[in-house]
Formats: sequence, C-alpha cells, structure tokens
Amino acid sequence: MLQKNLEKVLRTTKKHIEKLSSLGVKTVEDLLLYFPRDYNDTREFTKIKDIIPNEVNTIKGKLTSLFNINTKFGKKITRGIFTDSTGSIEIVWFNQPHLTRMLPRNKEIILSGKAKIGFNKIAIQNPSHEIIKPYEDQIHSGIIAPVYHETEGITSKWIREKIKPIVDKWLSFFEEHLPEEILREHNLMGIREAIKNVHFPESEKLLLLARERLGFDELFILQLKVLQRKWHWQHATQSQAKNIEIKTEILKEAIESLPFELTNAQTKSLKETLLDFQKPYPASRLIQGDVGSGKTVVAALAALNVVKNGYQVAIMAPTEILAKQHYTTFVKTLTKYNLNIQFISGSTTKKMKEDVVRQMKTGTVDIVIGTHSLIQEDIGFRNLGLAIIDEQHRFGVKQREILKSYNSPHLLSMTATPIPRTLAIVVYGDQDLSVIDEMPKGRQKIITRVVPENKRTEAYRWIEDQIAKGRQAFVICPLIDESDTIEVKSVVQEYAHLQEFIFPNLKLGLLHGRLKQEEKDTVMEDFKNNKINILVSTSVVEVGIDVPNATIMLIEGSERFGLSQLHQFRGRVGRGVHQSYCFLFTGNLSDEGKTRMQSMEKHSSGFKLAEIDMQLRGPGEVYGVRQSGIPDLKMASLTDSVNIEKARNSASKIIDQDPLLKTFPKLAAKITEIQEVFVND
Repeated sequence: MLQKNLEKVLRTTKKHIEKLSSLGVKTVEDLLLYFPRDYNDTREFTKIKDIIPNEVNTIKGKLTSLFNINTKFGKKITRGIFTDSTGSIEIVWFNQPHLTRMLPRNKEIILSGKAKIGFNKIAIQNPSHEIIKPYEDQIHSGIIAPVYHETEGITSKWIREKIKPIVDKWLSFFEEHLPEEILREHNLMGIREAIKNVHFPESEKLLLLARERLGFDELFILQLKVLQRKWHWQHATQSQAKNIEIKTEILKEAIESLPFELTNAQTKSLKETLLDFQKPYPASRLIQGDVGSGKTVVAALAALNVVKNGYQVAIMAPTEILAKQHYTTFVKTLTKYNLNIQFISGSTTKKMKEDVVRQMKTGTVDIVIGTHSLIQEDIGFRNLGLAIIDEQHRFGVKQREILKSYNSPHLLSMTATPIPRTLAIVVYGDQDLSVIDEMPKGRQKIITRVVPENKRTEAYRWIEDQIAKGRQAFVICPLIDESDTIEVKSVVQEYAHLQEFIFPNLKLGLLHGRLKQEEKDTVMEDFKNNKINILVSTSVVEVGIDVPNATIMLIEGSERFGLSQLHQFRGRVGRGVHQSYCFLFTGNLSDEGKTRMQSMEKHSSGFKLAEIDMQLRGPGEVYGVRQSGIPDLKMASLTDSVNIEKARNSASKIIDQDPLLKTFPKLAAKITEIQEVFVND
C-alpha cells in the first residue's frame, strides 16, 4: 500500500506530481518520509498593540471587514480590518480576490505575515490564513509548523496540506521494524508515532523523541549493514585466512635500526595490526593518523613481517606522486633486508609493466607499490598476503573489493584525513580502527597566520628573505585556469604573475593535475633537490610530497578549502629541522569562514579541526562519506556520539545473534533498501 504512486492518492496537478518526483518523492512512503528541515513555532500569538514592523507576526482575532479594490493598472487588492482585544490593523492581499468569498467575517481566524509601514500606517501584507480548528487539525498556524525543503511551485504550506491527510489515512500501514527489545532498551518511540510527530508535533518533547527515534533508525540500519558486510567477509574467507606469525626478532631489529623512536601510538597500532594477522579470518583494519604521524613506517614494518612469512605485499595509493613517495620510504626503511620492491603505475612503460607483472605472478617480487594499475585485468599475484590501501576514502568500495579478491589477503587501510571517531564508526564500521594520535618527538608546531590583503607585499618580502637563507616555499591555488564566475587565484595565472612581478630573481615551478606524469616528476624532483625555490601548485600536493627543506606554505583562497584539506596542505611543511610557517590568504570571509580561519591559527591537531569542520559544514566529501556509500542522513547527526554508540551496540548484538537476519525479516528488508547505495558506489 505504501508503494502506491502519489498521482493515485493526491488531488493535485500533473505538474505538481512531477515537481515532487524531482524531490525524490514518488510514493506514499516517500511523502511520509519526506521529513521537515526546520520548524516555526506559531503557538505564541502577538497582540495587535505589540506588532513588530518588518517581522513576521502571528495574530489571532476577527476580520471585521474585507473587500476588493481594482487599481487603475488592472491589479486587484484585497483589504480588510483585523481586530483583537487590543486594537485593529489593516490587512492587505495582492491579486487574491477570492479571499473575500473564502474568509469568514467576525469569526476567529489566525493570520501570519510580515508587518510593513507605508504612508504613515502599518499593515500586514499577504499573510497566510487559517480558520481556527481543534489543535490536532491545525496545520499552518497556532502549532509547531513544519518547514520542508521546497522547489518552485512546492511550498511548505502546500506540502503540509497534502501530507496531513496522508498521515491520517496511510500511517497505519507503516510496520514497526525495530525489535521490541531495542525499543525497550533505548526507550524509543514507535515508528508510526515518530513519523506523525515529526510532521505535526504536539509538543517540543514529542518532537524531540520523534527525531531521536528516526535518527537512531538511520544510524542503526547503517551499522547493521556494515557489520553484516564485515561478518560476510570474515565468514566467506575464514578457510582462506593466512596465519602470519609475528617475527619478533626481525621486527625488533628493524625498529632499533630506525633513525627515530616509534611513538606509543605507532607501537600500539603495529601491535594491533600484527595480532589481526593471526585471527581465523583476513584482517580489515584502518590506521588513521594525522599528517606526519608516521603511518607509513607502521605499514612498512607490518609488510616486512608478512614478507618474512613468505607472502607478497601490495600497496595502492590514489596518486602517482604519493605512490612514489611510499616506494622511496619502503626502500629506505627496508633496505638492509634485500627485498625485491617494485613500482607500477599508469606511466610505467609497457615493457617494465610486463616485467613487474611477471614477477608478481611468479612470486619473485616481495612488495609492489602502485596506483590503480594494481587492480587492472592482467594483474595477478602468486601469494598475496597483505594489501595496503593509502588514503582509502579516495577509492570506491568496488576498487577495494578487487584487491581483496586476490586470494583474500589481509587488508590494511590508511588515511591522513583525521576523522572524528563518531564518523569513523559510521563510515568505516566494517573495519577495525587504529588511531595514531601522537606526533613524533621533535616535530615542530607550524606557525599559522591569516594574512590580510594589506599585508600581502610584506609577506612576499619575508618569504623572499627566508628563501635567501636557503628555505623553500609552496604556493597553493584553488583553480588551474582563470574563471569568470569564481574570483579566485588561477594557478597558471598566479605562477606567471609571481615569476614576472613578485619573485623575478627566484626559480619558480608549476604543478597541476593536467601536466603529463613525466613533467610532474621532473618538477617534483627539481623541487626536492632545491633547484626550484617556490612551487606554485593546485591541491595535487595535498598528500604525498615530503620536502624537508620546504618551510613555507602559502594558500590562496583559503576560504574555499575545508579545514581538513587546509591542514593537509599545512602538513607538507614542518618536516625538517627549521621552523615552518603557513600563511592563509583569503577573499571576503563569511562568519563561518572567519571561524574556520581562526581555528587554523589556534589548533594544530587535525582531529580537533576535523570535529570543528564537521560541525560547521557537515561531513561532506572531505571525509569520504559519498565514496564510502553512506546515503544522506535526514534525521541523524554524525556528531551525535551518544546515538551512534547506542546504534552500534544494538547492531552488534543483532549480528552476533543472527548475522543473516533470518529471524528479523523486516530488518533484512530495510538493509536491502540501502543495498544499492553501497553496491553502486
């Protein structure tokens, strides 16, 4: 019944049905689940004597007169006098002559509209109107009125009028899908009552309970989905699990030979990863660490342990720059073990690629590092024991599954994008989580400053002075080419301007995504070798570039980047012995923009900035929500740690009890509804 098309149950035009369809509302169920985005509390009425000009006032009283006037321009004006116990006020409607027939005289009604002053008198113009009925039948005024996402021709008033009879008639067909024990444990409202009160709440308390129930629903179903997916992976691959023995002596020697001491967080993450390899099913762990926290070293040590057990290791990175950076780190860290470490990417020559693939298939290569080339059709492994994916949110679910398909290796993912724990639980709920929240000893805090336009020249001269002392700098721009619609710095334009007018005596380099790989490699090699003083680049440098001599990060149009991305840029400097700096150049800042820039100046923790970013802007793409297949949440908040923990615990109990949901058919059906979102990611 709930799947009936709206055109069969709503009295409206075909055009309105099409408009609803454009909003994703096609069936009775869709309309019932088209939740309000906000509410206007119209229960408090303003006395006429207290009406505030230029604000919306809701008044209750009687129309003592109402008449139409034809202007000389052919327009119709409807005027009336509205009275309550404190006085009278003029009411004006434009081009609505039918109201003289619709609205009763001397009978209590509610009007809501903006009061405006004109010709030395005050009047309420084009107010909404509602004849007073019992509270449960009021849908516009005198209630906590729902406000919906609108489109042309579809107003909140129109939606309220259409949704009220649907709630009254069709809500009884909605079946409860949450088990009784979960409803009881968390004291949750029933689904029908929740839907009714989210559209037409009888009180603030009931609205709060309705939103809590519906928010829990979204989080619970998502958690159930990812935990069932995790169970399927573990169950299907249990017989294929590779028991990787911990080579204690080799690891101890490798750690002691490092030119630095591992942090406690690195040691803990390595231990968790190694213990994963001994479980009766392939591991699936995410190592989350701030920029420069040392994730790659942990991955290299884990890889060494796997290779010493006779297995191969594959590392996949989203960009060639990052993949090459890993290749350099792995070779340097593991050089004394004489391992066969190979590199493969889109720019690898056909002959070299064929040679590397042959070694992968015959088992002569120990570790192979590359980009998407690692999951091409002709790729294969003789004995893959561990697959490592860096910046995993840059890859879709399907791409990660391809790596898993190579005889079910252990899977280790990494991300330098700090993600609040609440979001990580939802987005990466099918993986175990390790957090490296500790920076290596001696890592300096990067001095960050927002630079006003009138200080630009001064900043340039200071940078020139630093370069004269042997340092290097990055300049980041949001766009590649000039844009007529967005007034932000173009990287090509800015490179030419800086080279000709600002730093004519310095060597500048240009880096962006449209350059050929050989050109990118040449530019980066020159920058690393200090043949380039200033690298002007797009966000391609966000991850994977390690130039210890670069101490200045200048970001143009900083307000156009999220906090996490700005923090990633900032992490490209501060990697050597010299004090490093990050300068944020901005355009006109909104209040939110000012808050974000101040946060960059104040906080050096990526995790703290991630929390602020999520509160200000929502999870967005920066945290990989879309890439991970998480659908839009209507009621739940990814900052609601309490509800997320509740949902996670309840979902875990259900999966532990019945992973296939055979005794929970309604929950199984709910999971199927969001199945496509994950599969088509």
